[in-house]
Amino acid sequence: MRRRDFLKTSIGLAVSSTLISSENIKTNMNNSLILSTWDHGLPANEAGLKVLENGGNAMDAAEAGAKVPEADPTSTSVGFGGLPDEQGNVTLDACVMDSNGNAGSVAFLQNIKHPVSVARKVMEETKHVMLVGEGARQFAVSQGFEEMDLLTDESKKAWEEWKKKRREMTPHETHDTISVLVQDKNGDLAGACTTSGWAYKLHGRVGDSPIIGAGLFVDNEIGCAAATGLGEEVIKTTGSFLVVELMRQGYDPTAACEEALNRIIKAHNGNPDFQIAYIAIRKDGEIGSACIKGSFDYALARGEENKLHKIKGMI
Repeated sequence: MRRRDFLKTSIGLAVSSTLISSENIKTNMNNSLILSTWDHGLPANEAGLKVLENGGNAMDAAEAGAKVPEADPTSTSVGFGGLPDEQGNVTLDACVMDSNGNAGSVAFLQNIKHPVSVARKVMEETKHVMLVGEGARQFAVSQGFEEMDLLTDESKKAWEEWKKKRREMTPHETHDTISVLVQDKNGDLAGACTTSGWAYKLHGRVGDSPIIGAGLFVDNEIGCAAATGLGEEVIKTTGSFLVVELMRQGYDPTAACEEALNRIIKAHNGNPDFQIAYIAIRKDGEIGSACIKGSFDYALARGEENKLHKIKGMI
């Protein structure tokens, strides 16, 4: 055997020896957990835990958790108080996915505080997966959601300052999506993702957060994953689906997140100038996360503990 072939075979054996067959992974039962992105994941987790304690399922908890930053005017990257697009409009994206593989989504939604709940209505009350723009707003109103101005004085002031300087948009503008992944006491998985998106974006821009398989993906047999960061790059690689599929192939959750990011890093010659992070839960309760650069915070609630964790970037 030639040395090159020997090395390839050895590397292949080494990798395969670290992989775990999905058939050998037991379902985590009676040990609920919630995994969310960034520090606004802490209050999101608290809300989700209360739902689980009161008998709610994973989807109920994920929705309840996501609604917390949506209603927080100080969270300038999600919902009410979110930084607007270049025209001064707050436009929202959100999606949900449950343990049965059902999904709902809204994109470019305006004047509705809780897009995550509208997304759930799309999932449960229609035969569609995604509604956008004016149609999404009309649907929300028909379902009893009240309209309101989502642009706070603080966010309006920040937008007016941006207009004066008229900086070119960069991937570094605030867009800290809240993604919430939940496993309930029955071992069932669900997730929610919601954001006001890239600050001062072009009017009409939609990121990864409402796209099933990009911002969020749930497979109740394997696990679930969600993203935060520059949505355009997540969309190009169907990032959350990729993380779950890698777990299906035997990668542990952190390794799956890292491999999904490696593909993005490689596409940008090893030095992307933007941030992306993934979080993931495997069906046995193992969690994972990874980010490209700098650092990333995720909130994990398991048992009676709800704690913020920080990880370092891969590059």
